[in-house]
Amino acid sequence: MAANVPERVESWIRSRDLVPPGGEIACLVSGGPDSTCLWHVLGVLGYRVTAVHVAYRLRGEESEADARHCRELLDATVLVASDDVSQASTEAELRELRYRLTEGFGLRATGHTASDQVETILYRLVSSGNTKGIKAKREDGVVRPLLELWREETEEYCHTQDLPVRQDSSNPNTKRGLIREEVLPLLRKLHPGADRNLLALASEPPRLPRSLERTLSELLASTAGTKAADLGHGVRAEREYGLIRLEGRAEYGPWLIESDVRGLHVRTRRPGDRLAGRRKKVQDLFVDAKVPRRERDSWPVVVAGDEVVAIPGIAEAPGWEGSVRAWKDGLDDSS
Repeated sequence: MAANVPERVESWIRSRDLVPPGGEIACLVSGGPDSTCLWHVLGVLGYRVTAVHVAYRLRGEESEADARHCRELLDATVLVASDDVSQASTEAELRELRYRLTEGFGLRATGHTASDQVETILYRLVSSGNTKGIKAKREDGVVRPLLELWREETEEYCHTQDLPVRQDSSNPNTKRGLIREEVLPLLRKLHPGADRNLLALASEPPRLPRSLERTLSELLASTAGTKAADLGHGVRAEREYGLIRLEGRAEYGPWLIESDVRGLHVRTRRPGDRLAGRRKKVQDLFVDAKVPRRERDSWPVVVAGDEVVAIPGIAEAPGWEGSVRAWKDGLDDSS
């Protein structure tokens, strides 16, 4: 199985234009089989690959051993996270910190596999009702060359190449670990093709139910100046002289935002924004909430007309308490 791994990885890289032929790339390594396989395969394929390890120092001696392993075996540059990182840090927070600390290395590759893709899809399916998968190529220069391989294949590759690997003892305690160790085995009992069927959701364009497609088609075809339709599940569609506005629930990056109030919109912050009924600027609210500077320009802001009525996860305007509900993905577009 492991014999054709380099060819499959190269085919995926070329099909998605992830790395220029013979180009430079930094491989973000943890010491585990996925990132170790990636580091080795990129070198075999002739890319100018370097290794980078981010040490969070959350697992004491085990973390120190991981860093030594990556430095000695993979000749990795080791970056130490700040003391602000704690056991309370979420998977998403640690992931974004990793990407931020390694920005200076330019094009970076992570060892996400098809197995990670399945776990992410399953989590998002139950947490927010969407099947959006891990991106092969992020906008910030992070690429995923292993999304065509399964975790078992990276493990076998490391074994056949005599590549020592590390195992993270904290994995079973994460959301991804729960899905991996408990949820997926049960789904495989229901159907042996569960993994591949879930993976297919990442590549198939979402289809609307036929009744919903018919309702939207009738709405678009109407010549009435204003026409509205109930789409079910608390969502309404309204056409207003050629403009369609969906109300009820919206995806905004990793956020899922919903409200029963009509006429709300979601956007990013603008200079001078203030929360309705309060003197404090939105910028100051971000600072008080310790939102990292690089995340502030993409954080959703809910507005009614020109007034900011809610900043999901941070603040609500007086009189708007509980009117806007929001959730943020906990797994990677991944990890």
